[in-house]
Amino acid sequence: MADVRSTLEAYKHISPDSGHPIIIHPKFNPKINNWNPPDPVREEVQPPKDRALFADPEKKALFSVAKRIDLTESIGTLLENVQLSQLNEQQLDELALLVSERGVVYFRDQDLTTDTQVKLFEHYGILDKHPAQKEVRHVTIKGSNSDYRRDSVYTPWPQAGWHADTSFEINPPSYSMLRMEEHPEVGGDTAWVSQYGLFDALSSTYQKLFESLHAIHTSRLQYDTILDLWGVGPNRPPIDTHHPAVITHPVTGLKAFNVNEGFVTGFAELKKAESDKLLEFANFHIHSADDHLVRWKWAVGSVAMWDNRAVIHRVIPGKYKAGSRRGVRTTVFGEKPYFDPKSESRDAREERLAEENQNGNGVHAEAHTNGNGVKPTNGANGATEPNGVDIPGRKGSDVSGN
Repeated sequence: MADVRSTLEAYKHISPDSGHPIIIHPKFNPKINNWNPPDPVREEVQPPKDRALFADPEKKALFSVAKRIDLTESIGTLLENVQLSQLNEQQLDELALLVSERGVVYFRDQDLTTDTQVKLFEHYGILDKHPAQKEVRHVTIKGSNSDYRRDSVYTPWPQAGWHADTSFEINPPSYSMLRMEEHPEVGGDTAWVSQYGLFDALSSTYQKLFESLHAIHTSRLQYDTILDLWGVGPNRPPIDTHHPAVITHPVTGLKAFNVNEGFVTGFAELKKAESDKLLEFANFHIHSADDHLVRWKWAVGSVAMWDNRAVIHRVIPGKYKAGSRRGVRTTVFGEKPYFDPKSESRDAREERLAEENQNGNGVHAEAHTNGNGVKPTNGANGATEPNGVDIPGRKGSDVSGN
């Protein structure tokens, strides 16, 4: 089997002393310098109203046809005895709400095809397109048995790192769905971590620090790696965007950590040494969050739907046979990330609701939460969320992990 690293430009320049490839700066790498992306950098778009905002908070229609199994306290739910292809619009809306609350929802033995998956996902908004995506409607996700620890010597992008899909975009994706068409019996798992949980796990001092910062999200490292390692020409030029390091989720109104090791290179407000050390801590914080992690073992016909505003994820590297893992992923545009200082964390909401229930079964809550247990949150421009739609309250909103 050919070594995938042999495609790297560095492997054309072997040191006579060590016998190992010499690292080539991207500026002097012809595969990177000679590529002209066919599409321009994206401008901000206004996605349609999030379908979760149309859902029944109790999700009665969805749970009337599906058996719910929560996989951890913090994140991840398996729905059994249901086919995604048979869900109606109301049930699909309730699924979006469940995903925004639990972060990721799984299904086994689904009968979806690429066409029916695309049609289903168009219900959730405008289909997004990954920079390396060749198909108009979806991207094909493959596995890799390459030694990513060794690859990182010669490629700038941490391929196996925790990330939210294309978080560097002005409008990062909201929902993603991955359906597995081929998969090895062992290996190729994917893990997700709750960004609600990551924020809650910080001390109050660090919470305030991250709330005051903008994370620098970049596609430059992935751009260079796609060209050099994968041999694929990205559709768009690389970009940097500054998004709040803590965001307010537009559906749940909860604070979520918005830093990931795949695309974040620092913090706009800090000096270089400060930024590097804080990013080092953030990545350590992510990797130590086992109490907010769920790991999914794929099989052919398995489907996962997740909310990139509420979770980050990574494929678990392995030594399975190359070419034995293939899935189809669809994503839709989300809103431009924003932070509302009046929003609350998941832990704070649980504590508030528990206290209000003790003070008269929620009667006290009506004075400042419209009687539904959820304080209205402000969007980037005032009293509404980014699409100009008031965020409704959600009695019984399932963000606690049960």
